[in-house]
This record gives sequence, C-alpha cells and structure tokens, in this order.
Amino acid sequence: MLIPGAAQLDLTEALNAFERDGVARLGRVLSDAGLAELRARAEALMLGEVVHAGMFFQLDATTGRYEDAPLGLGWQGPSLAYRKLEKLELDPLFRAWLNNPLFERIARACITDDIALYRAIVFNKGPAGGSNVPWHQDGGALWGLSAPPTLQIWTALDDAPEGGGCLEFVPGSHRAGLATPLGGVVPPAQLAEAEAERHALAVPTVAGESLLIHNYVWHRSGKNRPGQRRLAFSACYMSASIRCLRRRRAPRQFFRAFAPAAMAPLEDFDGGGGLTRT
Repeated sequence: MLIPGAAQLDLTEALNAFERDGVARLGRVLSDAGLAELRARAEALMLGEVVHAGMFFQLDATTGRYEDAPLGLGWQGPSLAYRKLEKLELDPLFRAWLNNPLFERIARACITDDIALYRAIVFNKGPAGGSNVPWHQDGGALWGLSAPPTLQIWTALDDAPEGGGCLEFVPGSHRAGLATPLGGVVPPAQLAEAEAERHALAVPTVAGESLLIHNYVWHRSGKNRPGQRRLAFSACYMSASIRCLRRRRAPRQFFRAFAPAAMAPLEDFDGGGGLTRT
C-alpha cells in the first residue's frame, strides 16, 4: 500500500517536528491502489456489505453539532453518515495499513517497548458537512489507561483542504501536558489564556498524506465543504505494557502491532488482542 520509497523515508525532520510542535507531516505515503482499497472498504463497512463482529459505529449528529452526536447506539443500518468506525484492526485491509513498515519505523523510534494499538479508527465527515470537532486532547482519565499513549498516525483518505475539515492545532501545546485530568475537550478559560485562536495552524492535506499527531496536542477540525466527503484513518500506538483500568467490564486486551499475530488471518483474531479459532 505504500508508494515506492516510502518505507525508507528519512524521518529525521518529521520526528523533530513531532517532538517540537506536536504535529508533523510525512507527505503522501499511501499509494493510489491502497487509497482506492481503503476508501471502498470504509464505505462497505458503513453500508454493511462487509461485517466484522465487535466493531464500533457512531452516527454523526444531524444538527452538525459535535455534542449532539448520538452515543451508545452502535450499528444503525446501512448509512454513509457514520461519524466514527472503530476497531478497524479487525479488518485485513486497514490492519495491513496500520502495520506497514514505515509506520513501524516511526512507532519504534517513539516507543521503546513492544507496541500495541489503542485504537484504529475512521473519522468521516459526510457530504452534508459533518460536525465541528472542538479543541481537545486525546488522553486523560476518560481513556482509562495505566499510562498515556502519545503517538497517532493519521492518514487522509480524501482531500482535507483549509476550510474543508482539515486538522488545526496549537503548536507546542502538548508540552504542557493535560489541560484537565479528565482529558478531552479543552476548557474555554484555558483556550483564552493560551490564545489558542491566535496561535492555531491549519494543516490541509491531500488524499494519501499522513501526519504524526501527539495525543496531547490541542487539535480540532471544522466541517467540510458542502457536497464533499472527508474520510481519514487514525492509528494510535502505545507501549504494550499499558493496561486498561476499567472495572465495570473486563479490561480491554490490546492488539499487538508489528508482531506475528498482527498479520494473522482475520478469522484467527478475536479483536481483543488474542487469537481464536472459529
């Protein structure tokens, strides 16, 4: 799925920018063929033409307000209006992409341990415009982990132009840690104090381009342009020593990336970090 030469990309500049700013460009790394496959598979999953038990779905809000997105409903029938598709490590095409050798080099440069996957997720802003996603951080107590992940690799599956749903971020904001212990949405008072609007940078991307995103960097995305869709895929990597702390249900077992099990046939993978025969 990688374009020729991408696996050997010089990562020095990108890793330095990632450490300094919290976001870094890798450039176009996904091939045309891979792009077509992942777009088609995302649509097939939303329409129920391909089904993997255990996947998570969230419809977008009809109001365009992030806070109005329905929670806990899961699959609601064939629709291209799903805002999120999660647990894409269950799908062989997306699993192949998140396990590619370029991403492995990056993850091993950032994580000095065996590597697990916190989540593999498609974010969709449909032709109706999608939702405005507010300033937030991807971490904190609401993630329910024994230690914080810090590396996400985000790939544009459609163009995300400025003013059309692209990522925006506040450079260096990750270095101050969490805005609140809970994590998630950054409170207005802290945004004002940091002058987030004045310092914000937009990161327009073309389909097939990938970004490194630090979990703690303040980031957001607006609606896309009417009549256009904006699909993106994100994989969050972390140390395999990190544990799930939830107690109401059995703790999650995380998928091991870049390991023999990561390339196991789909029917052998139980979605919880282990293997099962069916």
